[in-house]
Amino acid sequence: SGMSVLIETSLGDITVDLYCRERPRCCENFLKLCKVKYYNWCLFHSVQRGLVAQTGDPTGSGSGGEAVYAMLGGEKYFDRELRPKMKHLRRGCVSMVNSGSDRHGSQFFITLGDSIDSLDGVHTVFGQVAEGFDILDKLNEVYCDRDHRPFQDVRIYHTIVLDDPFPDPPGLVIPDRSPEPSAEQLARTDRIGAEDAIDDTEGLTQEEAAEYHRQREAQSNARLLAMIGDLPDEDVKPPDNVLFVCKLNPVTTDDDLNTIFSRFGEIHSCEVIRSKRTGESLQYAFIEFDKADDCEAAYFKMDNVLIDDRRIHVDFCQSVAKVWRDFRRDKATAAAGKRHSRQQRRRSPSPAANNGSRNRRSPSPEQQQKSRNRRSPSPEQQQKSRNRRSPSPEQQQKSRNRRSPSPEQQQRSRNHRSPSPEQQQRSRNRRSPSPKQQQRSRNRRSPSPDQQQRSRNRRSPSPDQQHRSRNRRSPSPDQQQRSRNRRSPSPDQQQRSRNRRSPSPDQQQRSRNRRSPRQSPAHKKSKHNRPSRSRSRSESRGDSRSKGTSSSRSRYR
Repeated sequence: SGMSVLIETSLGDITVDLYCRERPRCCENFLKLCKVKYYNWCLFHSVQRGLVAQTGDPTGSGSGGEAVYAMLGGEKYFDRELRPKMKHLRRGCVSMVNSGSDRHGSQFFITLGDSIDSLDGVHTVFGQVAEGFDILDKLNEVYCDRDHRPFQDVRIYHTIVLDDPFPDPPGLVIPDRSPEPSAEQLARTDRIGAEDAIDDTEGLTQEEAAEYHRQREAQSNARLLAMIGDLPDEDVKPPDNVLFVCKLNPVTTDDDLNTIFSRFGEIHSCEVIRSKRTGESLQYAFIEFDKADDCEAAYFKMDNVLIDDRRIHVDFCQSVAKVWRDFRRDKATAAAGKRHSRQQRRRSPSPAANNGSRNRRSPSPEQQQKSRNRRSPSPEQQQKSRNRRSPSPEQQQKSRNRRSPSPEQQQRSRNHRSPSPEQQQRSRNRRSPSPKQQQRSRNRRSPSPDQQQRSRNRRSPSPDQQHRSRNRRSPSPDQQQRSRNRRSPSPDQQQRSRNRRSPSPDQQQRSRNRRSPRQSPAHKKSKHNRPSRSRSRSESRGDSRSKGTSSSRSRYR
C-alpha cells in the first residue's frame, strides 16, 4: 500500500492510501474512475453521524453508478473480493458499497467512527485515509434530513491520482484536464449550494447578532421541551397580566397583597404559594390582573416597596404552568369526548348495522325451510328410526333365548345351588369338632392340680416371707434406741448449747464496758482546761502518761 489518491472536496482535501496487494480489483476500478474524472462533482448523498459518509453516484440518488469495466464494454458490476478478510476497525476506512448480490460498482464510503462491526463481511475495505481527519470531523457535523441527506451540498471537486501501479486498459479515454460541471449536474440538487455562504447575521450589529442567537437558542430549547412533553407548544408565551412577587414576609397573606395591589386595577386572583407538607408560606406569590396595563403599572410602582418590614421584589411572571394546566385539561376533555362518542357509537349502531342485525335475527325463507327439514326427518329416516326401535323376529328370538336358559343350564344351576352328600358331610365335620379336639379344648380351659397349687403359692407368701415383711415394717430395739438418741441430745451437747446461748461472766462484763464506758475525773474538767489543738501528738501523749490516764483518754478519744 502507498499514498495513491488525493480527493478535493468542498470541505477540504482528503488523502487516501489504497491496499493494492490485498484488493487489486477494487483498487484498479477506483484508480481508473479517478483518472477519467468520473467522481468529479459527485455529491455526498448520505452522511450518517458517527457511521459513514457515502458518495460515488453521479446521479446523486444513491442508486446509480457503474464500474470502469462498463466503459470498456464489460459488465456494469464486478464481484466482491472476499480474501483476505479486512474489518472496519478505524475511522477513515474506505470501502466499496455492496450494490447487491455481493457486487460492486462505483459508489464508496468513508467510515466516521471506530469498530463498526455491522459493516464487516458486507462491504469491501480497500483503502484508509492518511491525511484529512479534520475534514472528516467537519463531514461528521453537517446537518442532514431524515434521509441522511445534507441540507447543504458537500461535493467532490477533483481527484488526483498520485500513484497508479496498474496499467491502463486499452480503450480507456483519459481527459487532459478536469471538465467543467454541466448544467444538468448542478440542477440535480435542490439544497443549498456547496459554495453558498450561510450567515444569518450578515449586516447586523454585534448586539443584534447576539440577540438573534439568543432567540434562535430559545426557539431550539422550546422546540425540545415541546418534543419531550414539558411544553404544550413551542410558540407558547408566558401571560403578560401576571406579576411575580418574591422576598415576602412569612406573615404576609393573600388578603394583604390583594388589598395593597388592588389600587392599580381589578385583580383576578392573588395567591401566596405555601408548602404542601407544613402549610407555611414559601415567601413568593403570583398576582393576576384583568388588564395587562394595570399589571405593568404595578410593576413600575411596587418594586422594592416595604411590606411587613420586608423589601419585596416584583417582576413579570415567566411561568407557563397555568397555561400548561389549561392545555392538559382541554386535552383531557377532548379525549373524554372522543371516548364518550366512541362508546355511544358502540351502544347505538348505525342504520346499516341495525339492518344487518335484523337480518341476523330473522332468517331468510330458504334458511327457515332448511331449519324445518333438519327438525322434521324424511320418510326414509323415519322408517330407519322405526326399524331401530322395533327389532326383527330373529333378534326377538335371540333375546328370548338369552333370557330363558336351556335345560342343561338349569340343571347346572341346580347342581351349583344343592351340594352333594359328600360335601354336606364335610361341612358337618368342619362345624362339629372331633372328641380329641373337644378334650384338648377342655384341658386348655381347666388347669392341672400342679398349676392350681403354683397359682396359690404365688398369691399367698411363705412364713419366712411374712416374717421378713414384719421385720421390715417394725424396727429393732437398737434402731429404736438410735432414733431416740438422734432426737434427744446428750447432756454434754445440752450444756454446750446453754453455754452458747448464755455468755460467761467475763463476756458479760466486757459487754457492759462496751455499752457504758468509764469516765475519769480528768474528763470532767471544763473546756478551758483542755489542751490546745496546736500541740503535737507526742506532747499530748507525754502528758497523758505523766498523769496516768493514757488508757482511759485514748479510749475516750
